[in-house]
Amino acid sequence: MLMQWTYAKAGVDIKREAGVVKALTGAITRQPDLRSVFSGLFELPFDTDHLIAISTDGVGSKVLIAAKLDIWSTLGIDCVAMNVNDIYCLGARPLAFTDYLAMEKPDERIAAEIGKGLEAGAEIADISIVSGETAILPEVVNGLDLAGTCVGYVRKDKVIRGEQIEVGDLVLGIKSAGIHSNGLTLARKVIEEEGEGEGEGTGLSYTEPFAVNPVRSIGEELLRPTRIYTEVLELLARCEVHGLAHITGSGLLKLNQITDLGFDIYNPFEPDEIFTFLQEKGNITDEEMYTTFNMGMGFAIVIPESEEQEAIRITRGKIVGEVVERGAGIKVGGGVDIYV
Repeated sequence: MLMQWTYAKAGVDIKREAGVVKALTGAITRQPDLRSVFSGLFELPFDTDHLIAISTDGVGSKVLIAAKLDIWSTLGIDCVAMNVNDIYCLGARPLAFTDYLAMEKPDERIAAEIGKGLEAGAEIADISIVSGETAILPEVVNGLDLAGTCVGYVRKDKVIRGEQIEVGDLVLGIKSAGIHSNGLTLARKVIEEEGEGEGEGTGLSYTEPFAVNPVRSIGEELLRPTRIYTEVLELLARCEVHGLAHITGSGLLKLNQITDLGFDIYNPFEPDEIFTFLQEKGNITDEEMYTTFNMGMGFAIVIPESEEQEAIRITRGKIVGEVVERGAGIKVGGGVDIYV
C-alpha cells in the first residue's frame, strides 16, 4: 500500500518548529517595539522618517539536490530571492545583501558557481552584495549550507503590516516558478523512497527525465530558481496595498501571519506540474499540499477592490480570492479547508 506522505513524516513538523521559534524568541528581550512579519524593522537614530528592514534565510535542503546533479549555479538566486521577497512583504525596498557559505571542505569550483548565482540574483533584485562569510566546518557541516541576510528601507508611513486588511478585500496572486526553496525535504522523500515502486521504496533518479515535461530532468525541475518579485515595488508605488505575503514554507498558512481574518481562495492557480507529480507519487492530501508548498502562487497581495485592474496590469497576476470573516480559516477552491 502506498504510504500517505506528510511533511512531518518526511522530518519537518511545522507545529513543532513553531514551538522552537517561540522558545528562541521568548528568551530574547532586546527587540524593538515594532510589530512585523517576514522581516524585522528597526529605527535609525539619525533618520526619523525611515525604518530599516532586515531578513535572513537560506536555501535549505535544496543543496542536496544540487549535490546529486552537481549543479550549483542557481542556488545563489534562491538565496537572494528568499530574503528579498521577505523584505518586500513590509513594503520595503531592498538595498544590500550578505551571504554565508559553510562547507564541509573547501571547493573553489562549487564556490565560484554559487557566486554566479548570487550575482545573478543581486542583478535581478537591483541590490549590492556588500559582504559575506565563508566557513570550513568539517565536523559540523555535511556538504554545504548557504544562507544570507538582506537589508532594506521603508518610510514609516508606508510600512505594511496588515492592519488595514478588512473583509471584502481581494487577494491578488502572482505565479511562482515551481517549487522554489521550500518543502524539498518532503519532495526528496517522495522521489527517493516512493518513485515508481508503489510504496516498495524503489525510488526515482534525479537525473531521469521529468515525465510530465521530459525537456528537464526531475532534479532540474526541482532546481528551478525561486522567483524574485520585483514587480511588487511598482505595485507599492502605484496602488493601495493592505497586505503582502511571500508564500514559502507552510504554504498558504503564511496568510495567517498578516491578519487574523480568514481567506476564501476561490480561484487558485492551477498547480505546477511538479506539485501534481509529487502529490500523486506521495499520495499526499490536498490540505497537506497547500500547507507545505506554494502550489503555483509564490506571492499574495491583499488589495481593496478598487485597485483590482491596475494591480493585475502591473503584476500580471490574477485575483485568487478574498478576505472573509475571522474564524473562517483558509478555504481553497471550495474543496480544501485549512484551520490552525
